[in-house]
Amino acid sequence: MPSTSDPATTAAAAAEIQTLVERTGALGRIRLNRPKALNSLTLAMVRDIERALDDFEDDTQVAAVLVTGEGERGLCAGGDIRMIYDGGRAGTDAPVTFWREEYRLNARFGRLQKPYVAFMDGIVMGGGVGVSVYGSHRIVTERTRLAMPETGIGFFPDVGASWFLTRQGGELGTYAALTGAQLSAGDALALGLADVFVPSGRLATLIEALAALPAGATGADVSAAIAAHTEAPEPATIAPHRPDIDRLFAFDAVEEIVEALERDGSPFAEQTRAVLQTKSPLSLKVTLRLLRLGRAASSLEACLENEFAATAAVLRSHDFYEGVRAAVIDKDRNPQWRPARLAEVTDDEVAAFFRPSSEPLFP
Repeated sequence: MPSTSDPATTAAAAAEIQTLVERTGALGRIRLNRPKALNSLTLAMVRDIERALDDFEDDTQVAAVLVTGEGERGLCAGGDIRMIYDGGRAGTDAPVTFWREEYRLNARFGRLQKPYVAFMDGIVMGGGVGVSVYGSHRIVTERTRLAMPETGIGFFPDVGASWFLTRQGGELGTYAALTGAQLSAGDALALGLADVFVPSGRLATLIEALAALPAGATGADVSAAIAAHTEAPEPATIAPHRPDIDRLFAFDAVEEIVEALERDGSPFAEQTRAVLQTKSPLSLKVTLRLLRLGRAASSLEACLENEFAATAAVLRSHDFYEGVRAAVIDKDRNPQWRPARLAEVTDDEVAAFFRPSSEPLFP
């Protein structure tokens, strides 16, 4: 049998570990390690991250925490949606347990007592946004593709999206949530979801610089180390449409947004309307209501509570299972939504997503 020090054995063992946790100098590292699954989050990974935060927060030798994704494709494509689909179909408590612990982790990031650095490189979607957007130092690159695409699978933008997509003036957050549009680095910066741009080719040297900080380094020291590697990003692609987005999405009913897009008739409006027509009508209505509640909310925890309560209805809905079937299982990209049209979605169907949970996240 090969020895435990055999490089091939060591590499194979590392490949089976979903979260690689280590200290490199003054840097506590959390490396999401499911590259073949685009580092999609499992319950085990959520628990690994929670434990790592506890350990790094208590370790006096750790000045900052860094989260990255293994592989070349991105930080994280979201939660393990197949597990949620299978668990929901089977009637197990796995989906609810996952959401409960994931959402609590989202809230935990903002309370971390040390700088939390996130490399939002490549694909950053859904739960991947949740493990990065609450960081103190959020870094995007020329490869960043950030999105909350849940309305396309019969779900809604979660992990606190009704908080972080509503903290800015205007309606860019509403646009991003309803359309699921992929945001470039410049767009993420314009939307307030990231802080600085660092070319992907400089990330390795930035890690070295952060690891070389003294154990007692402050957030300002971390900022200075990052600043030495930053550049100006390419121009935003969606943000230039902000005046139109603010005007066309400034309604509290999805039907009014669609009507405004139709009246406008510009190429951007027509393209946006066509995108909305591919999404679950029920998900669009639930998402917009969550966003409007989030805009009035006083805390991230309140938004997470609303979103967690809404997941109960997700597990009972036709559109979630149909959306995952079309996108992940059969991959025919042809979901048959029910109801099929916005006008057919009833108030009762939407209200089912807004019943308080009997077991709240933050009692």
